[in-house]
Amino acid sequence: MNAVITNSPEETLALGRQWGAAAQPGWVFGLSGALGAGKTQLVKGIAQGLGIEDQILSPTFSLVHQYTRGRVPMAHLDLYRLDSPSQVMGAGLEQFIYDPTLVVVIEWIERWFAGGSPSLAAGGLYRYVRIETVSELSRHITYEDTRT
Repeated sequence: MNAVITNSPEETLALGRQWGAAAQPGWVFGLSGALGAGKTQLVKGIAQGLGIEDQILSPTFSLVHQYTRGRVPMAHLDLYRLDSPSQVMGAGLEQFIYDPTLVVVIEWIERWFAGGSPSLAAGGLYRYVRIETVSELSRHITYEDTRT
């Protein structure tokens, strides 16, 4: 397990930008953390690293936003409003994680896979990310990569 401490929203954004610059089609990022922990800030950085210039908003009510104008297209899923894996499957969201042409970022991944970091990706990398609030500005970010 890898760990990073960020001490500002800008540092969290920069970490995401670094990850996005390295990301390849078929990669999946599963994000876990409390409300306000910085998940969407990290997603904004990933999008920037992919060359996506669109405004990134959390798709809490629509469940998914797709961005196609970047080096690699990205699907951004937010599972906050779903309570169980069966609701996620019922919403048809699994199609995104198996699409080898996308980078997929999933906020609230624990709603889909309770208690663990699943090995899922379309032949690429799955990065399970846990963001914990240390202070108002500091975040402790741990992540583990699984290649498929």
